Amino acid sequence: MTSLGNYTTDSTNGHSNILRNEKCDAYLLIHLETALGEGFRTFLYFLGLAYCFIGLSAITARFFRSMESVVKHSRTVETIDPLTNTKIVKNEKVWNYTIADITLLAFGTSFPQISLATIDAIRNIGKLYAGGLGPGTLVGSAAFDLFPIHAVCVVVPKAGELKKISDIGVWLVELFWSFWAYIWLYIILEVWTPNVVTLWESILTVLQFGLLLIHAYAQDKRWPYLSLPLERAERPEEWVPAEVVKYRPLDKVHEPHSEVSQVGEEENSGIVDIFSIHSGEGTGHFYRNLAGEDVTESSTPNSGNIIPEESDILSIWKHQFVDALMLESTESRKLNNIYLRVARIFWQSLLLPWKLLFAFVPPYQIAHGWIAFICSLIFISGIAYVVTKITDLISCVTGINPYVIAFTALASGTSWPDLVASKIAADRQLTADSAIANITCSNSVNIYIGIGVPWLIDTLYNYIAYNKPLRIDNAEGLSFSLLVFFSTSVACIGVLVFRRLTIGAELGGPRVWAWVTCIFFMLLWLIFVVLSSLRVSGII
Repeated sequence: MTSLGNYTTDSTNGHSNILRNEKCDAYLLIHLETALGEGFRTFLYFLGLAYCFIGLSAITARFFRSMESVVKHSRTVETIDPLTNTKIVKNEKVWNYTIADITLLAFGTSFPQISLATIDAIRNIGKLYAGGLGPGTLVGSAAFDLFPIHAVCVVVPKAGELKKISDIGVWLVELFWSFWAYIWLYIILEVWTPNVVTLWESILTVLQFGLLLIHAYAQDKRWPYLSLPLERAERPEEWVPAEVVKYRPLDKVHEPHSEVSQVGEEENSGIVDIFSIHSGEGTGHFYRNLAGEDVTESSTPNSGNIIPEESDILSIWKHQFVDALMLESTESRKLNNIYLRVARIFWQSLLLPWKLLFAFVPPYQIAHGWIAFICSLIFISGIAYVVTKITDLISCVTGINPYVIAFTALASGTSWPDLVASKIAADRQLTADSAIANITCSNSVNIYIGIGVPWLIDTLYNYIAYNKPLRIDNAEGLSFSLLVFFSTSVACIGVLVFRRLTIGAELGGPRVWAWVTCIFFMLLWLIFVVLSSLRVSGII
């Protein structure tokens, strides 16, 4: 593909127009693309970008299943009762929920943005100016996380249902580091070394992610001197109510008209419950929505740390391909509306290439889900790479400022896993902890890892090769976006605090007030997008 370096950035003085008129000779697949009209090319590239986002939503399903398997892993611990001197055997979860929220959930759902920013940085190795897609996408993603995702989560609970944060202390710690991340970014760009990022600033940015982990864990465990003296509200141990649904053994998965759920049928549902779990009894494996139960803690006698037989694993893997080729699920066959059935078949046809590709991801029953987790992230990185190429072409053909595309289309599309994760958490969990923690932690991860690591790559190379720092193109526009984001985020958090003080919860409540809050959050997001786009384009 022809280099796009001359098109992705067009200013070193901090200003650029929304539209430019250079002829774009770059192409994605074949050179004949350049012979097409600019309007038609733009339509095709936006269509390709949308299809990549569909693929991103498809791989999100497998990613969440694998992540859930990782988090649910338990280990056997033996202790001696000091009174009776008898051995006590119990199962403890390997992962602390707070750490899992920050690392697996927040890092995993932010991986599309992190991949895009890292790829953008690798492509710019050897250049004195950093690329604009990465930072722009991550700041835009932070705004999408905070405003639209909060807006969705507020209206997810049923009418009158209240869901509040049970551990205010942990949330305040996560919120502090989230706000500090953007203050720190502003200090780098405008105070310490204006328009320049040094190697040491990049290192400090990455190291602060470790400080966030330590501080959040200290607050969760209530370590003296390192935690806030706030009591944790009473909460169920597993946070999610048990909900058992129908199941079927794997040896019957090929019965096409069964009335019960199939293993792997979640791929057809479009949305995955990340708090579900696979369990086993006897010789067969079946699916249950148990959310809070680990296989090592089941009361079933033979349900300890279940390691499926090799034949079972192969059967599950085979069924992933069978499921990927199914254009009509059992549920859709029951629909009386022929138009709705046709629409679903059409949608499944669009998903088929992605589902068939992602069927190569190993079943998450292997190695507690780690292999599937890593493979899912690799596929996400691949999609992110294609997205960067298509975005460059859109900027090249239309002349739209890359920051504007990053704030809008890229930020919204790559934040889809964040939206799904928080929506599911708000719907299934008894509290609002994980739904809101995913938002605040994702914003922290976006800066400390998503911007810190790419900048570390470029600054380290420039330091070794040229002994010069990394310059930020249009740093003034990016700094202005940070100020707008900080101002609007204060309003957003203020509304959440007001809801907690008045109706007693951050999410849910009376339907009218929930929708009022939702609309207000969406207005804040529009304010951020419009003002930031106008600023980076040099209009204001």
